[in-house]
Amino acid sequence: MIDELTEAGHRLAAAGISPGTSGNLSVRDGDRILITGTGADLGRLGERDIAQVGLDGTHLAGPRPSKEVSVHLAMYARNPGHTATVHVHSPHAVAVACLPPWSETSALPPLTPYFVMRVGQTPLIPYRAPGDPELGTLIEDHPLAFHAALLANHGQVTSGTTLDDAMTAAVELEETCRIVLLTDGKRPRTLEPAAIAELTRRDGTMWDTPTR
Repeated sequence: MIDELTEAGHRLAAAGISPGTSGNLSVRDGDRILITGTGADLGRLGERDIAQVGLDGTHLAGPRPSKEVSVHLAMYARNPGHTATVHVHSPHAVAVACLPPWSETSALPPLTPYFVMRVGQTPLIPYRAPGDPELGTLIEDHPLAFHAALLANHGQVTSGTTLDDAMTAAVELEETCRIVLLTDGKRPRTLEPAAIAELTRRDGTMWDTPTR
């Protein structure tokens, strides 16, 4: 499992969506979570960089865990069937997280079927300083169903039933943010509600309100 986590870090860094030492990853294994340590460089991730914490955040072993551990715990709490969480400061996601959300339910519009299928509605979580435990509380207590969110002026977080699923969602979310910025001011065409309903029904993602 540690090897899977370190390989995932290398892949995210190679994809260009985890600059410097800004990102963190975790996987859930029973009643413990393996999470990258604070300040770890995902592109150079090794076994020495992996911490273990309990589901209550108690540090069990390894280096000091990422200061964003509350974000990871919150995603597992709201999505009990998920076993992996990805939090990165990918450039386009950070840019969109600095803008007003597209709607009350999603920071991003349903521009492509891939976004709806792989990510689903992505609310904008209000700003809290990095490492503030209240950020985790805001995620866990959010009234909508989701497995991806933008953190205002900060970055993105995704979770999945597998680490590959969480990573795929993170990459797709970054790509959708790039498309949003490319189409800004051009009144882009969004998917029709019927198409969104079909995609969410087929792929199990969530979309409560397909239009503004």
